[in-house]
Amino acid sequence: MKLAIVILNWNGLGMMRRFLPGIVEHSPQGKVIVADNASTDGSVEWLKAEMPEVGLLQLDRNYGFAGGYNRALRQVDADLYLILNSDVEVRMGWLDAMLAFMDAHPEVAACQPKLLCQWSPNDFEYAGAAGGFVDRLGYPFCRGRMFGTLEPDEGQYDQVLPCLWATGACLLIRSRDFWQVGGFDERFFAHQEEIDLCWRLRARGRGVVCVPHSVAYHLGGGTLPQGNPRKTFLNFRNNQLLLYKNLPEEDLPSVMRWRFWLDALASVQFLLTGQWGSFWAVWQGRKAFHRMKDDFKADRRRNLQESVCNPLEGAPRSILYQYYIKGRKKWSQLSI
Repeated sequence: MKLAIVILNWNGLGMMRRFLPGIVEHSPQGKVIVADNASTDGSVEWLKAEMPEVGLLQLDRNYGFAGGYNRALRQVDADLYLILNSDVEVRMGWLDAMLAFMDAHPEVAACQPKLLCQWSPNDFEYAGAAGGFVDRLGYPFCRGRMFGTLEPDEGQYDQVLPCLWATGACLLIRSRDFWQVGGFDERFFAHQEEIDLCWRLRARGRGVVCVPHSVAYHLGGGTLPQGNPRKTFLNFRNNQLLLYKNLPEEDLPSVMRWRFWLDALASVQFLLTGQWGSFWAVWQGRKAFHRMKDDFKADRRRNLQESVCNPLEGAPRSILYQYYIKGRKKWSQLSI
């Protein structure tokens, strides 16, 4: 099989009812498969009764995004995996440009479409926009999305562009590349595991790009909405894990010192705005990172040994400074 479109589900029956029929209709190039993370909302029963043409993989418990996909994809024999969120709307022809690009560019391991907001389709969507990047202090941002600022899509980012990471909401990746770098890191559970995966690919000389002539529409926030303390915990913990696993030796100490103070500043902002749960989540995330750090030492050694380049070479020093001090709210305004 050339292409498997794999959708991970956990208690997302409403999303599947809304979006899965369109995904099946508009994606004739591949086999659509739902991997279910032990849902209890009737998802499996609905799939069997209403959409028997969709493949179904049933997992015995909720393994999160990273673990669920790893277990599902081990059971799928395909040259290309399309990792797709259940809350994505697509239209006819949406896959054509990405598939053609991957056929023409064997040096590229993974790509994403232009990701627009499902409920405001003229705007970029937070989870991936038109390709993801990371500044040298470890803050992710996107072409079309800087922190909470989402640009309207006016065709300004319609050129194919190499990026550091492609969104896990809609990620087309060669199965060989996925497994050669070890798949998703299941210890992340959810959030930023796709950044870690793409960083490993890029460091080993493989390409990651955005192909904006393919377009998908993402609802977003289906499992954990912005501002949820659990999301805050995972983002702060996993960002430190990401940096520890992948940063070159000469950069790691100074970046980690900077991040302590910047994370402290973020926690104060949560406190001053009455977000007590997120205030504690920042420090719980940092504490969890230090508990887990020793488990990642071997991964760090291996990543550094196998790296042929530094994907952050040429990245902006601090998008925090450019965004909050310089007032640069758009990717096109950044000083690289």
